[in-house]
Amino acid sequence: MPEDEQVKQESEEIKPVDSAAAKNLEFVNQALHQSSDLKTRDIIHNDSAGIVIYLESIADTEKIQNSILDPLNRQPKINIMAGITNAEMIQLNDLNEAIKRLLTGNCLLLLDGMDSVYAINVQLEITRPPEEPYNEKVVRGSHEGFGENMNQNLGLIRKRIENESLVFKQYILGKKTKTKVVIAYMDDLVNKEILAEVDRRICSISTDMIFSPGFIEEFLENNSFSPFPQMLPTERPDRTMAHLMDGRIALLADGSATALILPVTFLSFFQSPDDFNSRILSGSFFRLLRMVSFLVAMTLPAIYIAIIGFHFEILPNELVLPIKSSLEGIPFPPIVEAFIMVFTIELIREAGVRLPTPIGQTIGIVGGLVIGDAVVNAGFISNVMVIVIAVTAVASFTVPTYEMGASIRILTFPLMIAASLLGFLGIVMGLMVILLHLCKLESVGTPYFSPFGPLNLSGLKDAIVRFPLWKMNDRPMDTLPQKIKKQNKTRGWNKNETKK
Repeated sequence: MPEDEQVKQESEEIKPVDSAAAKNLEFVNQALHQSSDLKTRDIIHNDSAGIVIYLESIADTEKIQNSILDPLNRQPKINIMAGITNAEMIQLNDLNEAIKRLLTGNCLLLLDGMDSVYAINVQLEITRPPEEPYNEKVVRGSHEGFGENMNQNLGLIRKRIENESLVFKQYILGKKTKTKVVIAYMDDLVNKEILAEVDRRICSISTDMIFSPGFIEEFLENNSFSPFPQMLPTERPDRTMAHLMDGRIALLADGSATALILPVTFLSFFQSPDDFNSRILSGSFFRLLRMVSFLVAMTLPAIYIAIIGFHFEILPNELVLPIKSSLEGIPFPPIVEAFIMVFTIELIREAGVRLPTPIGQTIGIVGGLVIGDAVVNAGFISNVMVIVIAVTAVASFTVPTYEMGASIRILTFPLMIAASLLGFLGIVMGLMVILLHLCKLESVGTPYFSPFGPLNLSGLKDAIVRFPLWKMNDRPMDTLPQKIKKQNKTRGWNKNETKK
């Protein structure tokens, strides 16, 4: 018999509950390998001896005392189901199923002479206040963020969408970890084919360990080797709500503060809640600034290498002598200079992330100043190259999503190599390959480069710049929502109307 089938058969085997509570306790102890956090409490109810079994590490002892022990002590003759005040209580005849419940924060109540066991939810709730996400800060708008508690996160979404069409569907992933995973969607908006495809991909996951949405992402995305992220991670409930109302799906995992939005487009990674909290012109300006920063961060080192190596004649006369003098005595070609500086910037960035916040900020500032000044004075790197890499690093920070910022930094290297080999022709060829890849890429079966590929004119209202909200009457077409219209009128009033 294959190993997978044997494990499946063993897991589905039913173990009847013994009428002797002590024998049931012995079986539970063996199943959990005498774990030290397995605790018991002897009770007597209705002249029968009983045992309450729970895992001290995940059970709330106060709930056990208040909702189980105290009511049974006050009324020793009352029926169990009537006496216990806990709302989440179930009677089971399978001891294996009872052990699964025990591992999810339930306690087990067994009485001598009974051939069933009561499983009561007494899970210990460990929550933190919904603080603003560290990497998604905004100037205006909500400052709430997801936490590590699943029910709290679902509540933050439900609080913003008080509608009966909001659906939460739960999965249990990980053969060993048994992680709760929930997808959220609007039943009257989401495309049923996309929802079925997401459900199929989630159900096909077969692994021992699942502990975060980022872990699940690689099992769900179309192209794991693409440098571009195909799902949008966010820790903001308001951002999640906005995407749900566009017909998208949010995926959350218990124990993680991150939600994955799918399917998404390339432009979704450059949008910020501040775009819609600000006025039209300022929101559009900052979004356009992010687009320009994306191109600058990806191509500026390559352009500098191409100019120095192949196209020096395009420089204005006023810049030729300063740049030429800065290059004199430098022992390395521009491509080596760029690699050294980019590698140094990445080292400083990684050190700043891993160290405590006060020390990390100090390392970033002092390290950048000291190293930059030292390499120029030592004659290893030209001062113009330091300026180019510094501008590139700052431009990469303007992207509001960390994953897309990492993609930009990765794409910088092949473009620099292409520029060192073929100059501007190499950069153009590299950008064409990237553009073709973006046009071909899909996010859960939907076009990633929408609304540009395929072209959708109505979708351009919320692409590079933002149109007024009262002009965006339709939902994005990339997800093929069931309802295209999201508002019937542009505005309910006309500025030319006179008040009577």
